[in-house]
Order: sequence, then C-alpha cells, then structure tokens
Amino acid sequence: MPSIIRSFILKSYFTKNNYLAAKSLVKKNSRYFRTTNTVFHGEYEMKDPKSPEEIVNVVFIDKEGKETPVRGKVGDNVLYLAHRYGIEMEGACEASLACTTCHVYVDHNYTDKLPTATDEEEDLLDLAPFLKENSRLGCQIILSKDLEGIRLELPQATRNFYVDGHTPTPH
Repeated sequence: MPSIIRSFILKSYFTKNNYLAAKSLVKKNSRYFRTTNTVFHGEYEMKDPKSPEEIVNVVFIDKEGKETPVRGKVGDNVLYLAHRYGIEMEGACEASLACTTCHVYVDHNYTDKLPTATDEEEDLLDLAPFLKENSRLGCQIILSKDLEGIRLELPQATRNFYVDGHTPTPH
C-alpha cells in the first residue's frame, strides 16, 4: 500500500493513542486492489453491431399500431433497445425483474424461439394488465439470430411505477 494512503488511513481513522496498534494493523492487513474497465448499465445496448452477422432486425408496434423497425444486435436486451430508439417502454426496475412495465406481446411466430420464461418472470406477468398467452417481459428477451424480424407489440397500458410523472431516459 502506498505510504500516502497508509498515512491517510492511519491519521483519519485512528487516535494518537491507538496509532501504533493501528499502524501494525494496516500493515498486516494491507491489500492491493486492481481495477478493470467499467461497463455502465445498458452500455452494451447503446453500441451498433460490429458486423452484418450481429444484426437482428426488430419491429416494435406501439399502442396506436404504428410500427417502428429498429436494428439491434445479438445479445441486446429488448428493454434497452427500446430505450435506445425512443420506444415508449418504461422499464421502471431497469431490468432487475421486479416490475411489469416492459410487458410486450411477442409475435406468435417467435414465441417458441424464446427461452421458456422463468418462474420469476411468470409470477410478475400474472400482475401485468392485459395479459395474453404471448406476453413476455422485454427485459428478459435477449436477441439472437433466431429472432431476426421479431415483432413486439406494446400493450394498451402498463402499471406505471413512476408516480411523479417521470419518464425514464436511456442510460
């Protein structure tokens, strides 16, 4: 541990009476920390595909029936992809599987291409308004090449967890 940091720790957190005991404690328990590059929440989804093989085309259909085609990539989370392109999908829990505000209807041609919903997702979907047999949570849909051309329809309403009128923005 560099002496400046060691000195700061000793002087900041220990009294003069305990200085010698603290000095031996810090020396005995010193550790060196390494850091790696930081990846911010949703950062992967904010990047364009690097090659044509990564591209997955998705069509979002809003509450009024307007279709918005977007270009995602393999590994993208549908919730963050929607945020990137300004699709009105709330995602109040930010993909932590704690709400239903990213509820979508998956086109029937693609429901079998998705992994089976987990018990946690199923339990949350039971709370979603306007539930259908093809309902899924957008935060749990990760794009793969099998999902090329997937169509996702937004329900007429979701249970809005933002009570102050806040609208989430992309990270």
